[in-house]
Amino acid sequence: MSVFIIAEAGVNHNGSTELAKQLIDAASDAGADAVKFQTFKAEKLVSKDAKKAEYQKKNMQSDDISQYTMLKQLELDVSTHKELIAYCKTKNIMFLSTPFDLESIDMLDSLGLEIFKIPSGEITNLPYLRAIAKLGKKIVLSTGMATLSEVEDALNVLTCNGTSKENITVLHANTMYPTPIEDVNLKAMLTIADAFNVAYGYSDHTLGIEVPTAAVALGASVIEKHFTLDKTMSGPDHKASLEPYELKAMVSAIRNIEKAMGDGVKKPSKSETPNIKVARKSIVAGRPIKKGEHFSEENLSVKRPAGGINPMQWDELIGSVAQRDYAEDEMI
Repeated sequence: MSVFIIAEAGVNHNGSTELAKQLIDAASDAGADAVKFQTFKAEKLVSKDAKKAEYQKKNMQSDDISQYTMLKQLELDVSTHKELIAYCKTKNIMFLSTPFDLESIDMLDSLGLEIFKIPSGEITNLPYLRAIAKLGKKIVLSTGMATLSEVEDALNVLTCNGTSKENITVLHANTMYPTPIEDVNLKAMLTIADAFNVAYGYSDHTLGIEVPTAAVALGASVIEKHFTLDKTMSGPDHKASLEPYELKAMVSAIRNIEKAMGDGVKKPSKSETPNIKVARKSIVAGRPIKKGEHFSEENLSVKRPAGGINPMQWDELIGSVAQRDYAEDEMI
């Protein structure tokens, strides 16, 4: 199966439907499988006086507004969701959105979403996990900030409340925007896979495309990556996002890695088979050899091309008698 690539638009639409559509255009043009937004009601997600994260403060041009005010400006209402879903269909790309509260879960379910993405911040939210599990849909679970035991607890809630493990993909993640390379800990993705025998992937917040590409080489079946139209825009996530040309490069790199992984059988490939005759060698006469002379290390040599006696049969040939004359370099 092909790696499922989620282009994470998130809140990089800045509250504009037109900008959201341009993000859908960019994700579709890059070849992503899905474009994902975020669905929430600010009043249900955050307290009125909650502080912004440090990376949000740095990335917002107006630092004096609260997290609540920031999020209120980034809400997408039901009619906008319907408009974006319809637009995604015209662009042949799947619409996804992460719900951040129970009301948003119900809304997305009513809109017919096939896959529910659980963000890292909700992995310890029992009522939330239970509500999504009861839908019986496919689930992608991000695990940023989580310990292995917290991942286990979340999986238990999901599987005990109506979602089979076969319908769950667990993403290793780090929630720092951007994530320092030394904090990625990509091997933890394999730890998750081994511990829970579950489909796995990676949600990336590093700068660049090397890490998600490496995750594919390690067997990730889902890759999620933030993107934006312009990194210099004001907003919490733009700076740690890819621009459209970078998103396209990431998708291309992932598709190439998929092809390069192959079937795992060690054998000559179709393209290199003609090189066997050219690059391998045969046993040849190292000097003129007369009929009746014994083959020896002194009168034999190994040279290209292949097609004669395989040099692995050297020991069998040594000591046997030449049945005819051989010129120098002639295959035995």
